Amino acid sequence: MIKKLLLLALIATALFSSEIKLNDKLRVFVLPDQFGTYHTVDRHTKTIIVSFEKDTGKDVNTFLASKNPNYLKEHSAVFIANISEMPALITRMFAMPKLKKYKHTILLINNEDDDRFSAKEEKITIYKLENSVVKKIYYISSAKDIDKAL
Repeated sequence: MIKKLLLLALIATALFSSEIKLNDKLRVFVLPDQFGTYHTVDRHTKTIIVSFEKDTGKDVNTFLASKNPNYLKEHSAVFIANISEMPALITRMFAMPKLKKYKHTILLINNEDDDRFSAKEEKITIYKLENSVVKKIYYISSAKDIDKAL
């Protein structure tokens, strides 16, 4: 029952979302992680890290794998990988087993209609929040810059 409610909330969030802009108040939303567990992104979140491409995602995962598994939690941050453009078969057979090897949490967007996060080619998007309000949006080329962002 809870999974159905969370899935319904996820679908509703995706259907009614629009690109998040500077000074927008972020609505609470839920996304599944690489294990299928749903996580809520709420007012406690201070930083959102988003990747849209295989290479930027790999860069972020390599960086986070070198840190304490609680690194994101300790920094009130979440990492979201938009895998919506990946073919379902590739996602199921190759990507998900690889993602499950990571000790850090990776929230997943698997709905190509979910366009709330801004993307720039070959960049990692960082959202800085204060009381759920987007105060900064910037794009970094390397995950090495995440430490500075947090």
